[in-house]
Amino acid sequence: MTEASIKQHDADDTSVSHPALRTGLYTAALLIVVLLGALVAANRIPALEPYALERNAISYSLFVMFMLIPIVRFWNRPLRMFGAGMIAWTLFSAAYDIAGMVFQNLFDALRHTPFMALTEGAVLYGVCSVVSWVCGMVIHARHHPMARRRKAGHHAALHAR
Repeated sequence: MTEASIKQHDADDTSVSHPALRTGLYTAALLIVVLLGALVAANRIPALEPYALERNAISYSLFVMFMLIPIVRFWNRPLRMFGAGMIAWTLFSAAYDIAGMVFQNLFDALRHTPFMALTEGAVLYGVCSVVSWVCGMVIHARHHPMARRRKAGHHAALHAR
């Protein structure tokens, strides 16, 4: 190997892509931005109080849309889906815990502790991963026979006697 090819090979090794990690980090960042935006809009901008229903609907919609990113991206890869979702949800739960220190009575108002939020996210991403895995297995089973078929002639000949 030449020196140039060794350097190229080393550069390829250091730029290894981890799509589940990257997706989890980006999703976490988006969820945290929505969380902080919703908290600031609800608690620090009194001019938006008459539009509370619309403000909350926009926040919920963005939150659900960003939560679905790992599910949609890794539908055919359940382990990566669960990994990316848990990375995002763990970071979100940590940010939610920190936000509870800044915004007094946040956990009482929302009736969810950070651990409950983490558990709900784990269940959600776990169920989606299992559904994805089962759907993949069903599709695989429909396209490939489970057992070899017997030869009709030999089987029919044994019963004809």
